Amino acid sequence: MQYMLLIYDEPGTWENMAEGDQAAMMNEYYRYTDSLRDAGVLVSSAPLDETGTATTVRVRDGKRLITDGPFAETREVLGGYYVIECETLDEALGHAERVPSARFGSIEVRPVVQLPARTA
Repeated sequence: MQYMLLIYDEPGTWENMAEGDQAAMMNEYYRYTDSLRDAGVLVSSAPLDETGTATTVRVRDGKRLITDGPFAETREVLGGYYVIECETLDEALGHAERVPSARFGSIEVRPVVQLPARTA
């Protein structure tokens, strides 16, 4: 089963860190990513650009509505993700608790739905 680990932090968390703290945090992430790779569970991962670069698309009454930014009613923003493959949810939660940002943000763990292949 694949699980997505969605990494949420308060806006400005990264920008408000001292340069040395940012470097230390990135090193933690590199080590964490390597540990997932070494455990054979890493499928993919990526950080996301800051929320100011986001564009939200909605369709209402057949019309496309574009909004700059994530435009979500939340105090935390999605900053990146990992997709891991684990035997159980408990195993995925064990990996999630080691995400460096879990100390000050939150990590949402969600199963990835495997859709059957379509035949055209």
